[in-house]
Formats: sequence, C-alpha cells, structure tokens
Amino acid sequence: MGLKAFLAQQRPKFSAGGKYQRLSALYEATEGFLYTPGKVTAGLTHIRDAISLKRVMIIVCIAVLPALLAGVYNVGWQANQAIAAGGGMIEGWRSLLVQLLLAGHDPASVWDNLALGLAYFLPVYLVTLAVGGFWEVLFAQLRGREISEGFLVTSLLFALILPPSIPLWQAALGISFGVVIAKEVFGGTGHNFVNPALAGRAFLYFAYPAQNSGDAVWVAVDAVSSATPLAVAVRAGQNISDSTVMAAIEASGVSWWDAFVGNLPGSTGETSALAILFGAAILLYTRVASWRIMLSGLIGMALLATLYNLLANDANPLLAIPAHWHLVLGGFAFGLVFMATDPVSAAMTNAGKWLYGALIGVMVVLIRVHNPAYPEGTMLAILFANLMAPLIDYCVVRVNINRRRRRRAG
Repeated sequence: MGLKAFLAQQRPKFSAGGKYQRLSALYEATEGFLYTPGKVTAGLTHIRDAISLKRVMIIVCIAVLPALLAGVYNVGWQANQAIAAGGGMIEGWRSLLVQLLLAGHDPASVWDNLALGLAYFLPVYLVTLAVGGFWEVLFAQLRGREISEGFLVTSLLFALILPPSIPLWQAALGISFGVVIAKEVFGGTGHNFVNPALAGRAFLYFAYPAQNSGDAVWVAVDAVSSATPLAVAVRAGQNISDSTVMAAIEASGVSWWDAFVGNLPGSTGETSALAILFGAAILLYTRVASWRIMLSGLIGMALLATLYNLLANDANPLLAIPAHWHLVLGGFAFGLVFMATDPVSAAMTNAGKWLYGALIGVMVVLIRVHNPAYPEGTMLAILFANLMAPLIDYCVVRVNINRRRRRRAG
C-alpha cells in the first residue's frame, strides 16, 4: 500500500485538528522532489511543465553545493594557516566538535580544513534554518497556506554570504529581518520585491558593522586579522604615493589564480569563482536561471571597468582594477549567479533582464571605485536593481505597446 493510499485510509483517525491535511501536505512536499506533481491545471488553455517550485528549489540547492564545499574548505584552511603560524587556537565547543570529527589543525590536511570549516558553517546554517523556518511556519499557519519551499534556498544563500566568524545571535536576527520584513509582510514567497537573503545581510552590515566588515571577521580564529583584496585595494587607493592598487593586492599574497580558486579571505560561499562557475553551469543547463541576466551583468561590469582603466589616474587608483579582477573579487560572481537571477525580485521581461543585469554590473564597479566606505558593492547593487526591476519591466512593456500602436496606425 502506498503512502498516499495509507493516508486516505487513515483520514478519519487524523481528521481532528487538521492532522490529515498536514500529513498530506508533507507527503506532497516530499513527492514533488522526485515525481511530477499530480496536480495540473484544467481548462481550454493551460501550460504543462515537469518543473515545479520544489524542483526549482532543489536544483538551486544542488547548484550552490560546489561553492559551499569550496567555501567551507577555505574557511578551515584560512584558520589552520593562522593557527600554524602561531596566530591562536580554536577554543570552546567548536574545538570539541573538531575533535569529535577526528580532525586536527594541519593546513595541508583536506579533512582538517573541511572539519574546521564545518565547525563554523554548520552552526550558522542550522540557526538560520531553525529561526527562519520558525517564521515561515508561523506565517503559513496564520494565513492557512502550505509552507513554502523557497526558504530552503534563502536560508542556504544567507548562511553562505555571512562572515564565518559571525555571532550566531546575529545570524538569527538577520534571517528574521530578511524573512519577516523583506518577504512575509508583503505576502510571502512570490511577493517579495527584494531578495530576502540580501536584505537580511544588508541589515546586519549596517546594524552591526564591527562583526560584518573589517579585517577581523574573515578568518575564523580569535585575534587574527586578514584583509580581503578589495579592502587592500581601498587602502592602497587612499595612499596616493602607491598608485598601483594591483601591486598592493599581489603584495598581500593573493594572486588572480588564488582569487579564482578561492584561496582568500571572504564570506563563506563567495570566495571561489571556479566553484560558482560550476553552479552557474547547472542553473543554465536546467534553465532555472536567466542567462540574459548573467551575461548582461558580466558585460556591464566589463565595459565600465575597461573604461575606467583607460581613465585611471593617481587621484583615484581604484580605477585601474581590471575587469577580470572585479570578476573574482568579493561577491560579484556569487551575487550575479545566485542572487541577481532570483526570478521573484528580478526583471521579468526579456529586454528588462538585459537592462537589469547590466545595471547590476555597472553599479558594482561604481560602488567599488567611488565609495571607499563600502568596497564590496555587489549587495547594494543587486538590492538597488531589485527596486528598479518593476520600473524596468513597466518601461519595456510601455515601449512595446507604443510600438504596436504606431504599427497599427501606419
């Protein structure tokens, strides 16, 4: 007897208190991951598609796994490097967790690096999942709706864009802001006008800058500071006598290949452009993400960065950062692949997607070059584009309507 038939047989027993409905919803949520949903549209004209919301979410989770694994390894490697250099030790329950995983602090050991990285990432993710899931369940119960699968992606992406050393209570506060303020108050999944994960990250950045920016938050060892390459570039740019920011970045021990592979300080999931590239290939192959947004964002960034290279001068040495460095530094690659392509908060029309992606690419370079107080740029650029997406789509639709009117009038 199948699970669905068993639930139907036991319906009288579970009818009280809505237990049957909840069990059925749990069954449908599980079934949707493996099989085509049994519910289809009815009528003279409708669309059939094997991809449901559940499958979209699970594809995104699979696509982000390479960046997750590379980021977790890098967190452990950065910390073990600092420990090997005499920079400190891991203490408390994280040290106990590393020991339970039969790991040490050898930066040359793959397992040691993964175990230490997991000791920092897993608690952040579990807190994010528990607190954000609580809000999702609460609002679903209040509205009498099924629990949305979209939070699985939101929680994972949010945990990956946080510094590895972030306090757990701040992770809980940030995901609460992202889920409640950026999504649920507007109607829940499908109604948010900005990306919830980025909204939560922005809240933490401006509310608690000491724990979400600076040099002391990227290496998971107490009292160890390590600047990101973008922070190094900003400091070099502020020193007019050092007109070559790229020389300053390379002098810090970070080559372009290190930045591409992910051997540099940064948020957990944003460091490895190579791993993010694998995720982008999965999203594009399955057509879950828009290639127009990714390509236009890349083109917009490359064009403005190249123009700035031609205008580079000692007054603003940051103009000299080339496009291939912008691609691998900070969260540009991660944001363009996983955040900018969010189908809810991005532009919907095809022409709008080109404008939307180009706006993100241009804004990233503008913020990085002209705002030394915020050298990253990607988060604010995507949030700004989220706000502009409805206007972009509106303008595209109006232009098409006016073009058709002129065609008919002619």
